[in-house]
Amino acid sequence: MKLIIQIPCYNEEDALPITLGCLPRQVGGFDRVEWLVINDGSEDDTVRVAREGGVDHVVRLPVHKGLAAAFVEGIRASLKAGADVIVNTDADNQYNADDIHRLVAPVLSGEADMVVGERPIMEIRHFSPLKKLLQRLGSVVVRAVSGTGIRDAPSGFRAISRDAALRINVFDDYSYTLETVIQARAKGIRVVSVPIRTNEDLRQSRLIRSTWSYLVRSTSTVLRMFLLYRPLRVFFLGGIVPFVLGTALCIRWLVLFLFEDSTRARAPSLIMAALLILLAFNMWSLGLVADLLAANRRLLEDLQYQARSRASEAAARSQSVQD
Repeated sequence: MKLIIQIPCYNEEDALPITLGCLPRQVGGFDRVEWLVINDGSEDDTVRVAREGGVDHVVRLPVHKGLAAAFVEGIRASLKAGADVIVNTDADNQYNADDIHRLVAPVLSGEADMVVGERPIMEIRHFSPLKKLLQRLGSVVVRAVSGTGIRDAPSGFRAISRDAALRINVFDDYSYTLETVIQARAKGIRVVSVPIRTNEDLRQSRLIRSTWSYLVRSTSTVLRMFLLYRPLRVFFLGGIVPFVLGTALCIRWLVLFLFEDSTRARAPSLIMAALLILLAFNMWSLGLVADLLAANRRLLEDLQYQARSRASEAAARSQSVQD
């Protein structure tokens, strides 16, 4: 069994040595533990520091593509290197590496395919009260949308089984954290969370430059994923409101038509009712079309999974021969 710990990096020459100094080379249940750094177009000496720090694999992106792209490239490289389990952590040493054994335990026992580290949000001193509140609220929304019990959805400290890694697709170019949790339920990936510890803050987050900007981006991601994986529900619920309003206006017009003499002044209400009902039926029709497209996408993802499985198995065999 091989564990690969991957670290997305962008200009991390100062923080990376601290992070690497805390990573384990032995974890119970694994024969080998390797480190992989994804250099996301860094403009400093991140690659040199990684090599000098004993990193086994370095993936170099020619330009800065962002955290989501770096995470995906790391997953691909880890699978190619023969990983049975992949642990993702941050280069700023936010997460306590001594808790990696907690992350991988549910995967090793077969209880889960993906494990998310749950930070003690309310105890993190460098988080503002507003950020703590938004983190908690965001996780509540993600739990409701995804149908999972994950209590710290934005956490990037994760363990992922090989099978789950083969199934993951990341469409967002900002972050992978919320999207992968929402995807999990739709793809049959079992997700659990375990409590983990955090370290003192080394630097400000590069992902969350503004709390409100992060809130907008996260809300957009949740809505997109809900629309992608639950389109029929979205359009059906969206069509209920105009249908109810239109029906109420129709009933009002009919009552007034039957019990009052003049209907001329109420013609605009009848037109508005017709428009609202048409809008509702259009949304429901779009929902049916989107649901059919979602079914087609699931078939394509199954084919993609099979192709990835064959490719990763071939790469793993080649790697084992080289070793």
